Amino acid sequence: MQAKKGMKYLHLRGLVHGRLKSTNCLVDGRFVLKITDYGLPMILQSQGVNISDDAQDLLWTAPELLRNVVQTGSFAGDVFSFSIIIQEVISRTLPYAMMDMPAHEIVEHLKKPPPLLRPVVSVDEAPAECLNLMNECWNEDPSKRPSFDEIFKQFRGISRGRRANIIDSMLRMLEQYSSNLEDLIRERTDELEVERTKTDKLIGQLLPKSVAQALKKGKPVQPEHYSDCTLYFSDIVGFTTISALSEPIEVVDLLNDLYTMFDAIIATHDVYKVETIGDAYMVASGVPNRNGNRHAAEVSNMSLDILHSIGAFKIKHMPEIKVKIRIGLHSGPVVAGVVGLTMPRYCLFGDTVTTASHMEASGLPYRIHISLCTVKVLTSLKVGYHIDTRKAQGQ
Repeated sequence: MQAKKGMKYLHLRGLVHGRLKSTNCLVDGRFVLKITDYGLPMILQSQGVNISDDAQDLLWTAPELLRNVVQTGSFAGDVFSFSIIIQEVISRTLPYAMMDMPAHEIVEHLKKPPPLLRPVVSVDEAPAECLNLMNECWNEDPSKRPSFDEIFKQFRGISRGRRANIIDSMLRMLEQYSSNLEDLIRERTDELEVERTKTDKLIGQLLPKSVAQALKKGKPVQPEHYSDCTLYFSDIVGFTTISALSEPIEVVDLLNDLYTMFDAIIATHDVYKVETIGDAYMVASGVPNRNGNRHAAEVSNMSLDILHSIGAFKIKHMPEIKVKIRIGLHSGPVVAGVVGLTMPRYCLFGDTVTTASHMEASGLPYRIHISLCTVKVLTSLKVGYHIDTRKAQGQ
């Protein structure tokens, strides 16, 4: 601490400060502590000027000087003032802040002990040697207080011979702050990467990967024509009746359980889930990833797997009711593109979409209703699907 060096310099030259306090310890542009205001009381006293301090300014003053209004300062008094500065540095509070008393009452207690009033500093706040030195410096008996030369030697023992100044301390603090900042940045970067991965995964589930990548890069997604694909539509037969007999949360649970099962099935096929609207489920193959003429087989295999799984599906709140679905397939050309900015959706347009939806609407429960176009594609693959004809309903 540079304050002790400054006071040692003054005392070795026979100068008493008399008004030492933390507000008189200033730091210049080179971060060197300077002790100011020394010798001023003696000059003013020699000119007959009476110095009157308020109670707050007297908190650094030694008790014997508070009792003797004539004496303006002493070597031992400066040591007492230095001990109060030590208390400020250790506890990072104003003098006697822990006493919860007004300044004038503290001054009166200092003048007229007992009880002896001193700041209370926790043993956890500083090394024991430093606390012992502070207690020696504010000893009630001025003759028992150490000199600044002794204080200087004791501080060298406390610091174990290390020579440190405010620049060294600031550099150490900056290094520690920089290290902590790097750790914080690394931690925040890792958290951001985790969140980015979650976001990418969610976007990848809502949009095709190629579309999601283009949108992330800020590129416009142009509508694209697909000459061959197969579309799948399905819905729950009697869903309106089931909904009327169920609570809203039960309907949500039903659809969530059903679509979770469907999602697990489509993950094993080369298909893309376009959307779900209520109990309607729409899937495409050949869009957005072209797969030659395999699109009809992929959707057909997926449909068979769904029909197989739906037989074992049970409604939690209505286990006695069987879930019946009807499925419609149609193959043909579509145009695909992204619609919307706030909640962009990958949509398919064209007569193929309308026809596939009609195939589902005119189908029968537990049946896969396919169009002639889909039949032709499946026949060309020669994979042995069993297909029956039926009379068409409607248009």
